Amino acid sequence: MGQAVHTQDAPQAIGPYSQAVISGGMVYTSGQIPLDPVSGAVAEGGIREQTAQALDNLKAVLAAAGSGLNHVVKTTCFLTDMNHFQEFNAVYANYFPGKPARSCVAVRQLPKGVLVEVEAIAEVSAER
Repeated sequence: MGQAVHTQDAPQAIGPYSQAVISGGMVYTSGQIPLDPVSGAVAEGGIREQTAQALDNLKAVLAAAGSGLNHVVKTTCFLTDMNHFQEFNAVYANYFPGKPARSCVAVRQLPKGVLVEVEAIAEVSAER
């Protein structure tokens, strides 16, 4: 199955899954939603604030796996409203200047009523 990744710097899994799994030199993250890792509360604000928190959580999970945003090769992004697409992209671009491959889809609903969820596949550093 690979090596499970766990960090206190990102929200704990709210179901029977790992924050990420390392396998074959790659890390596969679970979707990260905009929860504060300390309080567990949904980030206050709209799509911009929620996107930033979800990506901060993703960054923390990747770091715990010995990777980082600069090693991401593919993301999958879930939005509850495609009218948020432009604002989402504005925040996303600040986290991924290297422009990994990406899918972005609209979904009816996300856990805890959040507006966005992001998962990633990344290379794990050889120094790990």
